[in-house]
Parts: sequence; C-alpha cells; structure tokens
Amino acid sequence: MWAELLPVGRSASSGGYRRFAWNSADAECRAWFEQQARSRGLTYELDRNGNQWAWLGDPNGQGAVVTGSHLDSVPDGGAFDGPLGVVSSFAALDELRVRGTEFTRPLAIVNFGDEEGARFGVACIGSRLTAGVLSREAAYELRDADGLRLPDAMEKAGYDPTAIGADDDRLARIGAFVELHVEQGRCLAEGQPVGVAGAIWPHGRWRFDFHGEANHAGTTRIEDRRDPMLTYANTVLAARKKAKLAGALATFGKVAVEPNGTNAIASLVRGWLDSRAADERTLTELVAEIERAAAERGERDGVRVELTRESYTPVVDFDGPLRDRLAKLLDAPVLPTGAGHDAGILASAIPTAMLFVRNPTGVSHSPTEHAEQSDCLAGVAALADVLEDLACQ
Repeated sequence: MWAELLPVGRSASSGGYRRFAWNSADAECRAWFEQQARSRGLTYELDRNGNQWAWLGDPNGQGAVVTGSHLDSVPDGGAFDGPLGVVSSFAALDELRVRGTEFTRPLAIVNFGDEEGARFGVACIGSRLTAGVLSREAAYELRDADGLRLPDAMEKAGYDPTAIGADDDRLARIGAFVELHVEQGRCLAEGQPVGVAGAIWPHGRWRFDFHGEANHAGTTRIEDRRDPMLTYANTVLAARKKAKLAGALATFGKVAVEPNGTNAIASLVRGWLDSRAADERTLTELVAEIERAAAERGERDGVRVELTRESYTPVVDFDGPLRDRLAKLLDAPVLPTGAGHDAGILASAIPTAMLFVRNPTGVSHSPTEHAEQSDCLAGVAALADVLEDLACQ
C-alpha cells in the first residue's frame, strides 16, 4: 500500500507532496482509497461532504468505531502526515482478520477531505463541514489562489457540492473515532514507538493585509515611500519575538504581493499568520500584540493594516475516559500536541482519541518527514489492539 501511494502527487524538484483538495493528485489518492476498500469487500461510501468511508458491518448501525485520517498534503509536505493513518487503518483491519477477530460493532475507515487547507486556506474542511463547525454558506465563499470557489472545484472534480453541510445523523451513529498520526515533534524520540494524545493547543490562522502605495523602485525617494513590505517584514520579526516571550508559536509561512514586480514598490502585501499557544488567553493576547506591533509600524511607514481571522480552533481535550483507556491498554505515554487534526474537530461531537507514531527527527510538513518501518508496524499493531478493544465488546 505504501509503495502505491508514494509517487502520487510527488514533486520531482522538491521531493515533497502537492496533494491539494480536488486536484489530480487528490483524485488519484481517492481512487486508491476506493480500490483498497473494495478489494477487502468493504462497503464503500462517499458522504455529502466528499469524505470517503469504507465500512465493515452495517453503515447505518449504531456505536460504530471509526479510524482513519487524510491523504492531502501541505505544499511540499511529507509522505507520512495523513497517509500513515489511512494506510495503517487498512493494515490494522488486515491484522484483525488474521487474528480471526469477531466484531460486535460496525467498523469504518475514513479519508477526510482537505485536512491541510492548502488550497482554500481553512484546515479540516471535510470534518468541519461534517461537524457543523464550517457552514455551507461559509464554505461556498472559500476561494483558491486562482479565485475558484470551493463548490466549483468540487463540481469540476466530479462531485456534487449542493448537499455539503452538517451531518448530524452520521455522527450520531459513531461511538468513537481514533486517528493514528505520525508524531509532529520528538516526545517519543527516546521512548516508546507509540503514544496517546492528551490535548491539542488552541490555534488559528489570521490574514494581515498591508496596504501601501505602488511606485517605482528606482525613482521614489526613501522618505516618499509607503512600502507595505517594510511593515510586513517588521511584523514577522515582532511575531517571532512576542511568541518566544509568551512561550507560544507564531509563524508567517505564506505571503502574497501585488503587483509583485522586482522594480516596483508593492501596493499590497498579504501575510498569513499561524499562531498556537498552550491556552486560549495566551493565544488571544499574543495575536493582539502582533496586531498592535503591525499597526504601530504601519503608522510610521504610511501603511494601513487590516487583520482578518480566517479560522480558529479552541483548545481540544480528547475524551478523558477513552484517552485513559487507550493509554492503559497500550501502556503508552500521553502527549500534548500543537497541531490540529480531524480528530480535534470531531471531539466536540463524538468521543475521539489519537495515537502518535514516533518521528525520530521531529520534522513534519517537509519532504524529510520520516518514521522508521519498525515504528510504523508498531503503530499498526497498537491500532489493531485499540480497534479490537473498542469494536469487539
């Protein structure tokens, strides 16, 4: 399975993956998922939000145990973030069949769409729509870098966007969701190969618009310039400093410039801030401080600054009894995480948990992201144990 997925959407130049929602690489990944489901005799289903499901047992039964993750990537992302969870889910089912496991509850494997938010700027779109966290109306307003709306991209890819929205009936039939993921850090580096997630830090994405004045780079005096790039650059430095002081995280990882000419002073710079903290108060105060720093510098530079919050996820505490049950079953450590996941989105609606597989370097969202095969196999065995414990009682 791993070998089949490895070349899909991989850039020859960077070695990273460009599997974005509703593009050709995404279509290949979706076809792969459907083939894996059908080859195992599972009932394949596409829900109203474009998420893929593979069912063992009655899809309309109650108390289903669900596992899975996502197959899309960030720009030039790694091979493990998302796909490891999906591949491991199919492998865990294979293992349970070898064991002769008899299930008393329906079991499903899911591939949630557009988890990374690389194309439309909002993470976990598939699970957000399902949980009602993202409304149909708001989803219809999302556009990619070329101005194409989300529903138009779905329709172009052959999917019906008219029914997207909250799927309360589906969630009501799920008793637990367990997502396996490569660790995005190094807490497990010197310990056990598998851990259990405790909570997800609150996090969000904010867009800063720096409005200046376009002009000639070679003829405009320094004192006559209203250069938004200067304000943007100072804001990036301020964000780093203030985040360090707060014990939090702040990253400007995406920028767009107009008119984007080498010999032109920009008229507009857009910078996207990703910020995370251990608690919501710290995060709110940090973003406010970064906004103040941007506004103060903008006043000096003759640049107007606007801030728009594009997405926000409050602190997620995974279901306590389920978390403790899995940690005891696997004799595994409980770990915090600063990364968002579909399991975190669904946590407000159904009991959810996460397993982490050791990442020796801690690198993620990068072509160098890696997990050793022995650790991945340990993750499969752990997931199989968890599914057996949850779906066979």
